[in-house]
Amino acid sequence: MRMKVLITTIAAAGFLTGSALAQEGTLKKIKDSGAITIGHRESSVPFSYYDDKQKVVGYAMDLCNKIVDAVKANLKLAKLEVKLQPVTSATRIPLIANGTIDLECGSTTNNLDRQKQVSFTITHFVTANRFVSKKSAKLKKVDDLKGKTIVSTSGTTNIKQITEINTEKNLGLTILPAKDHAEAFLMVETGRAAAFVMDDILLFSLVASSKAPKDYEISADALSVEPYGIMLRKDDPAFKKVVDDAMTAVYKGGEINKIYEKWFQKPIPPKAVNLNLPMGAAFKKVVAKPTDSGDPKVY
Repeated sequence: MRMKVLITTIAAAGFLTGSALAQEGTLKKIKDSGAITIGHRESSVPFSYYDDKQKVVGYAMDLCNKIVDAVKANLKLAKLEVKLQPVTSATRIPLIANGTIDLECGSTTNNLDRQKQVSFTITHFVTANRFVSKKSAKLKKVDDLKGKTIVSTSGTTNIKQITEINTEKNLGLTILPAKDHAEAFLMVETGRAAAFVMDDILLFSLVASSKAPKDYEISADALSVEPYGIMLRKDDPAFKKVVDDAMTAVYKGGEINKIYEKWFQKPIPPKAVNLNLPMGAAFKKVVAKPTDSGDPKVY
């Protein structure tokens, strides 16, 4: 009899623990606090950045606002406060993992390695890893960088890849880490680095917004394919479903076309630069068939 009571007690305790854990997700956190915290970048144009009025704007921010609306509706909240938290390439994953931020809205590559620490929603852009340099330096291919000082942003897949390529090809590169993309580009602008290795769309944006866009060129060599995704905490299926459903609705309902056009085919703040970048074939494929895959081969 005692054994039966003990087993029943243990089973009940297990059930209660499971129920408690099921209620500890992001949706409960948001409902209890009445707030959702969004991590944003400071200079990832046009995805997530400060405009000239110090307002956080961008393509990824517009998509995150759609997600916030869906979360608010799902939780049946009359009001939902949106808190903004700046993040860097180095801090974004830890701040998602430790619960400081609920969504990271920027230019973060979704890959299989990162999926061990965090989750990603539906891919919102597909880019490639390249490098920018001054035309006068005549650096066309990766091999042309041999013996040079190059820069990439700390905490990115790009700095990891160029470090691996440096070892594989024995290029003898001096690789400098920058705290953000703006600082890295400035190092090329001022001659402290010969090239900046980064996702081509970010390089394209930095060149277009620079003092002398015609002075720079972006390599034809693509070092990798980079699918971008909005980050959220791992192992939280209830929250991920709300987020994924919101993104899929934006794609299937056609809203994505207006949002994309606004940031990539029209003048954007702060300098009213038009990136003139039509939607690429790889991303059109995602819009038609939404995926959160971190495998570059899918794209």
